Amino acid sequence: MNKQQISQLIESINAHETIIIFRHVRPDPDALGSQLGLKYAIQKLFPNKRVYAVGTTVDNLRFIGEMDKVQDDVFKDALALVLDTANAPRIDDERYQLCQTLIKIDHHPPVDQYGQVNIVNTKSSSTSEMIYEILNDIGFGNDLITRDVARCLYIGIVGDTGRFLFDNTTSRTMAIAAELLTYDIDHTQMINEMQQRDLKSIRFQGYVLQHFQFEQSVGTIFITKDILEQFDISANEASLFVNSLADTHGIQAWAFAVDETSEIRVRLRSKGVVINELAAQYNGGGHPLASGASVYSKDELEVLFNDLKLLVYASMKN
Repeated sequence: MNKQQISQLIESINAHETIIIFRHVRPDPDALGSQLGLKYAIQKLFPNKRVYAVGTTVDNLRFIGEMDKVQDDVFKDALALVLDTANAPRIDDERYQLCQTLIKIDHHPPVDQYGQVNIVNTKSSSTSEMIYEILNDIGFGNDLITRDVARCLYIGIVGDTGRFLFDNTTSRTMAIAAELLTYDIDHTQMINEMQQRDLKSIRFQGYVLQHFQFEQSVGTIFITKDILEQFDISANEASLFVNSLADTHGIQAWAFAVDETSEIRVRLRSKGVVINELAAQYNGGGHPLASGASVYSKDELEVLFNDLKLLVYASMKN
């Protein structure tokens, strides 16, 4: 990471008495793990500063940590640190705009550089891995990484690497994970909590496996509002099953679409074909092999499904 940017980050933390840490809507373990891990580290380094983590609480990830309730007036003159969020419209809590200074820390492709300082490393497996590196780069390292910090960063890395199964897992990722495990964190308990599903969710997963379509090495499924109601499951809970299709023999890419309040949110995944450019054509973006998109009708969704099949077919011909 750029040493000048790290210096700017430290200077900004030093200069502000209030620091508010943001992340993206519909958070995953990396968003929450990096957000809370950084919060705890800054609190240890600067015990007299006001440090908050904000955003909507997600029940199934509550075990990672709780969000803070912050009044509007607290945001004035504050430093905003926005983590794991590729573009500004996805920041959870629009009050980031009230802050005096904004710094972005992220590992997604840098399409929207909305910060006054943008610390981006697309080679990192996760933003949690980046936070670990930053804590070491600023010269504090183990002095800042407590058991609570280690626990949060570890679960973030585990989440974004698919428990170290995805190809974003590097030797450096494994070395960092091994170091974090030395802080007496309960690896098994955290993984169990992250993977645990209630009975209705297990039955919903059964529906997904029975009803997804598979054609031209591409899997697709559309979860309508009626299906969500049938299984009494929220759109956010449903999206957690995006990788249910991953073990299908011969699958190269898949699209997991959920009918949400104002849009159809589509999670795109791939085993090799670059899909983030396709996602960008449909109001989205992300990583080359893991992206998100949004469409606004069933007809548009069918076009996206077909474009994904054409993309995979073209790659297989080459």
